Amino acid sequence: MQIEDLTHASKVIFGMDPMILSSAILIVSYIILFTEKLNRAVVALLGAAVMIFTGILTQETAIAGIDFNTLALLIGMMTIVGISEKSGMFQFVAVWAAKKVKANPRGLLVVLSVVTAFFSALLDNVTTVLLIVPVTFQITRKLKINAYPYLIAEIFASNIGGTATLIGDPPNILIGSALNLSFMDFVNELTPVVAVTMLVLVVTFDLIWGRRITTTEANKKAVMKINEIDSITDWTLLKKSLFVLFAVIGGFMCAEHFHIANGTIAMFGASVLLLLYTAGADHSERDHKIEEAFGLVDWTTIFFFAGLFAIVFGLEEAGVLELMGKKFIEYTDGSIEKAAMLVIWISAFVSTAIDNIPFVATMIPMIKSMEESMGGREAMMPVWWALSLGACFGGNGSLIAASANVIVAGMSSREGHPISFLRFLIWSLPTMLVSTGIAAIYLHIRHFM
Repeated sequence: MQIEDLTHASKVIFGMDPMILSSAILIVSYIILFTEKLNRAVVALLGAAVMIFTGILTQETAIAGIDFNTLALLIGMMTIVGISEKSGMFQFVAVWAAKKVKANPRGLLVVLSVVTAFFSALLDNVTTVLLIVPVTFQITRKLKINAYPYLIAEIFASNIGGTATLIGDPPNILIGSALNLSFMDFVNELTPVVAVTMLVLVVTFDLIWGRRITTTEANKKAVMKINEIDSITDWTLLKKSLFVLFAVIGGFMCAEHFHIANGTIAMFGASVLLLLYTAGADHSERDHKIEEAFGLVDWTTIFFFAGLFAIVFGLEEAGVLELMGKKFIEYTDGSIEKAAMLVIWISAFVSTAIDNIPFVATMIPMIKSMEESMGGREAMMPVWWALSLGACFGGNGSLIAASANVIVAGMSSREGHPISFLRFLIWSLPTMLVSTGIAAIYLHIRHFM
């Protein structure tokens, strides 16, 4: 082992210690990401390039460190959701749900929270808020009520609901791909605690806000006159999109039995929908539609992930994460329960302060390095679930903790309803603490009693 380390160290620029150098690159990258002075994809790609130029990685090892299953899953789902959104199906559901509660402000708070959580689990939380928030403004304007409680509830619901499935939140995509977990693994393990947490959230917001929000019967009638059918802009595309969405989700559920990676299923579903979407179009229109569909993919996120994978792999190659894993085992005395409880709270608080994606990407290889010493993969599963719950629920801790939060704040500001950092913190920090506490109790009961 020492000979290997010396050989590797000799390749590093100026003979520097690869552990120190790789850690410095990671820390500087994270600091720049936190300040948001540069685009996050640029920061990640520059960090990956520095890992190669300094000799910590070669181009071959950097590419080997990229999890292409995660990238395929993200690209596939972004394409499917982007095309499906053009049919207006998601707006239809939001308006339909509002009318089902007779446009009652109290019932609206509940139903929009539940719809947001449900869509976040099946799509992803960022896409969900982009679809639900404009409808929320439309309805609250007609009811002449303050949109603020609804927006805050939707932010929390999006992060909580996204925790329930493999595809709902990026940390879960990272964990699922790294461990080859199935869609149903996440559903079976996390849906119960997500359901309980959502129930607590809805009841709490109803007690605090729901009973105080009132409107006139005339305003309710204005909402009831909205025809949800008008939300559907393309019935043919709606049918095609629903077919592919259900097929892909069904594929996720059955994937473990056929040993097919989730990324492959998502990319296949995207390819099928692209085929159906462009069927019958002439050459020029078909190419335009394909280019338009590819434009719906958030390539900034994709390249951010690619660079981040390489940076973290540099730490792994240098031995930093293995050393951190050993220190963590010593600190927890080799106890799975102590490790799980520590990971869930650290993940929640760190994710409150910084983006949970780079944090989870760094934690995955560290926890993997601990498995052999702590009883193997099966024994360590509570720790993995703790990482998922802590990172996802931690997204509710502050306005900058998750992308969905920032997006809603931006949309709200443009509508003349700014959400300040400190005002949001009054609601977000208690929500994060309560939800993480529920998750910690759940893990204890499920795995350690």
